[in-house]
Amino acid sequence: MKATQTKPFSPKCFIATLFLSIPFLFFLSQQSFTTTTTTTSNATPGLKIRPGYTSYDTYIKKQLNKTLNPKLRELWKTRDWDRKINVFTSFYNDLKSEKLLKNESKALSIGARMGQEVEALKRVGVSDSIGIDLVPSPPLVMKGDFHHQPFDDETFDFEFSNVFDHALYPDKFVGEIERTLKVGGICVLHVAISRRSDKYSANDLYSIEPLKKLFKRSEFVRVRKVDGFGLDTEVVFRKKR
Repeated sequence: MKATQTKPFSPKCFIATLFLSIPFLFFLSQQSFTTTTTTTSNATPGLKIRPGYTSYDTYIKKQLNKTLNPKLRELWKTRDWDRKINVFTSFYNDLKSEKLLKNESKALSIGARMGQEVEALKRVGVSDSIGIDLVPSPPLVMKGDFHHQPFDDETFDFEFSNVFDHALYPDKFVGEIERTLKVGGICVLHVAISRRSDKYSANDLYSIEPLKKLFKRSEFVRVRKVDGFGLDTEVVFRKKR
């Protein structure tokens, strides 16, 4: 009986197979990213992740297009500087009157850009305040990604943000707030409910119910209408004891 001979392995065949498999692997990775970015939307009715982000780098680049826009940055530090500080000072004074913010609070402003929110905190007496943004603006704002805050657990008594709509992963955005808040700490969000946010937004929120579900370790405190530079609703949570 004649033995069947096995052809020796060819390096050329291996290389050819590898190159042919690259498009397929890329397709799988893109499908995986798409599934990940839509998970929160599917699991949380009333919160829709906007399509079109093929990778996290794509998302970051789009956000930087706004943050690094020279015309916008000039407006933020000139025409809008005092106007925003005055509005945020009023917001913070209301929170202080409700005992939700205190002078001794260690405070964080998430997505603070040029730092108007932080400056307003300091002006109402909350001196231990800092902001984070993709682009730092010392001394008020340090570099940081709100999907992965550069702080230890239970660092802050108070966290404020008006950029929830820019979160590609709302669950991670909220998870990082709850991680870095102290027990009993306060989180205040300004969000758009009645109107859609700008073209740089990564999600659309249609009610406050998705927020209540995302804040798994916090209790809902209250909601009120505000006029916050295109955002119309203020929502407050307290981290559970």
